[in-house]
Amino acid sequence: MLQRSIRMSTLLVTALAASTVAADPAEELKRYMDACVQVDKFNGSISVAKDGEVVFSQGYGMANFEHDVANSPETKFRIGSITKQFTAMAVMILQEKGKLDVEDPISEHLDGTPESWKPITIHHLLTHTSGIPNYTSMANYGTDMALPQSIEQMVARFRDKPLEFTPGDEFNYSNSGYFLLGAIIEETSGMSYEDFLHKQIFAPLDLKNTGYDRYQSVLKHRAAGYDRQSDAVANAAYLDMSQPYAAGSLYSTVEDLTRWDEALRGQKLISEESYQQMYKPEKNDYAYGWAVREESGRQSIGHGGGINGFVTHIRRYPQEDLCVVVLSNVIPANPGRISSDLASIMLGESYELPRERVPAEVDPKVFDSYEGKYQLQPRMVVTIKREAEKLTAELTGQRVLVLTPESETVFFHKGIDVVITFETDKSGKAVALEFQGGGRKIRAARIKEPGKQSTK
Repeated sequence: MLQRSIRMSTLLVTALAASTVAADPAEELKRYMDACVQVDKFNGSISVAKDGEVVFSQGYGMANFEHDVANSPETKFRIGSITKQFTAMAVMILQEKGKLDVEDPISEHLDGTPESWKPITIHHLLTHTSGIPNYTSMANYGTDMALPQSIEQMVARFRDKPLEFTPGDEFNYSNSGYFLLGAIIEETSGMSYEDFLHKQIFAPLDLKNTGYDRYQSVLKHRAAGYDRQSDAVANAAYLDMSQPYAAGSLYSTVEDLTRWDEALRGQKLISEESYQQMYKPEKNDYAYGWAVREESGRQSIGHGGGINGFVTHIRRYPQEDLCVVVLSNVIPANPGRISSDLASIMLGESYELPRERVPAEVDPKVFDSYEGKYQLQPRMVVTIKREAEKLTAELTGQRVLVLTPESETVFFHKGIDVVITFETDKSGKAVALEFQGGGRKIRAARIKEPGKQSTK
């Protein structure tokens, strides 16, 4: 164990030492991405732009494995929830045109809303604070996602469900809210969601390779989506694109999303006041279609996306004039971590090169002291369990992950970018854990369970 610890420490020091910014950033970016391909089998396209110039842009792997078509900066990927920032922009455009106000109750723009929705405003939908249940987390979503649906049929899935909390009181990410924003955009503009985005955003900004992804359309340079299974890939499950709608239906390229960043920095489309409103974070650092955070004293504005066969991320640093876009068409992939590390290279900050994690032999009895629930976010709990000789982790509403020990306190998942490090007391019992994934690290304190407190 001592030799193994020395070896792991050496690997980490080597990785961090190698993170010094090269004289030519493009060379260091290339070196990092080559490691992503070798270690994590990254498959997709990336773009890094600084001061209005593309520093590095490259495709990796295949856009279509069946026809041996390679990925490139021109490849069109489904971008999932990156769609939300375009939906939010459409709302801000309509506000400036006097068609709506974000403080309007949604019942003013949607017919037949239930009584429980009366306090809900457009602002609540934009910031995931409405309390409306998320339809993609419902039990039947996986079995019904291939069905073409009208707006009315989709809204019927969640309109009569009880609210999860009083509107405005809490944050819970809800695709249902952004689906409703699409319906509001159509009602107030008199146009389809797709046509409004094309006329008001894509055409003015010359985003020729961005649009609503429809299965029936013949779309040149479209990537297919895949799931990795061991060393092979399989076609991702079919999803009818009427279902993600304004919450996740768009496709784009790394080139167009870099151009999108340039337009946002130039404050095109809407006024400075509207941009400030759009970027003002509410609960959980979420603004209007963007997560707005402070990272190492810098403002970071970003968002990820995940949809059948695709995972994506855009990360922007407006003050530093830096934008990183990572699009992948093979799941699992780590676009959040990749975008964070690529940004670190450009900003001269430390980062860790991707490396193979080496499993360690740990006595399963150690797992007993880790079992319990840990509060990751107000409505997100990590449940740790020992299942025979294995340790598992389950995030609220997500599938169970089997963890592999790297040491007695550090565990990782072999397929997804998740590392969990336990913080223990003198007796060895876990009091907290650090959850690392998607380029972020979050400490989660252990939740005290009733009846298990020690008594004297």
